[in-house]
Amino acid sequence: MAASTGKRIVFTGGSGKAGRHVIPYLLSKGHSVLNLDLTPLPHPTVYTLKTDLTDAGQVFNAFTSNFHINHYANPRHSETVPVGPIDAVIHFAAYARNMLVPDNECFKGNVLSTYNVIEAACKLGVKKVIIASSETTYGVCFTQGDSDYHSFPLEEDYDCDPMDTYATSKLCGERCARSFARRFPGTDIYALRIGNVIEPHEYEKDFPGYVNKPETRKRNAWSYVDARDLGQICDLCVQKNGLGFQVFNATNTTSSLKVPTMQYLKEAEPNTPITREMGEYEGPLSNRKAREVLGFQEEHPWHKYVKV
Repeated sequence: MAASTGKRIVFTGGSGKAGRHVIPYLLSKGHSVLNLDLTPLPHPTVYTLKTDLTDAGQVFNAFTSNFHINHYANPRHSETVPVGPIDAVIHFAAYARNMLVPDNECFKGNVLSTYNVIEAACKLGVKKVIIASSETTYGVCFTQGDSDYHSFPLEEDYDCDPMDTYATSKLCGERCARSFARRFPGTDIYALRIGNVIEPHEYEKDFPGYVNKPETRKRNAWSYVDARDLGQICDLCVQKNGLGFQVFNATNTTSSLKVPTMQYLKEAEPNTPITREMGEYEGPLSNRKAREVLGFQEEHPWHKYVKV
């Protein structure tokens, strides 16, 4: 895959589960990254600026900050590094699920931080903003009791109708993104509906259970995203210009099933219609749009690491 031209990227929430892998991928593609988080990222070259994203003033200030303390003049540097405009913002920071804080705080924190990030980026002239939405918006992951999906595959035009606070906050983020993209023509704002993030060490630990007990994976639509492949999706979004507001499912191509996808769905979910022919092992939370529009190519399918 061709290397991208390096960009100056502000990444929020880079100290979290996904960010710990996405940021190194972005660095490998030649980008410079400043991490905005409340917790430091243990990385030798990426600086973490402690930032409360629910404070709009802090967000505006952080977006015009130096990328590292070493960019100030000191005995090891003959001159300062000027603060330059940033090229892109990738916003992953959020309360990551329900029940970390009370529901109203989850909603307030997630929606307000996303609004502040998008507003600051647009008003500062940043032309590329990528925000983290979620698989939960499809309405099954955090339902109370068993729920069925409306149809398969789950694609970006699906009528999302979650009942929980976390997923609702993510849909509000998507609506904010759409609004600002309309208000600021020429700005690309892409929302990634991120699947269940899998880190490299989790394949051996967790995936045998996922694969051998598929009934436990309905809430994730038998889909997942390798944290490194999520990095590729983010890089491709940085490179892809001119799309305005877009939603992409950020998942791996391959399902977490041992059997062909349509075979399993017809047997396990007989009341849910299948609206198109699916690939033999295509994830029901389909990344077809990311493959066709962004050029995503899965590099880390689970069966590369797990034998069952």
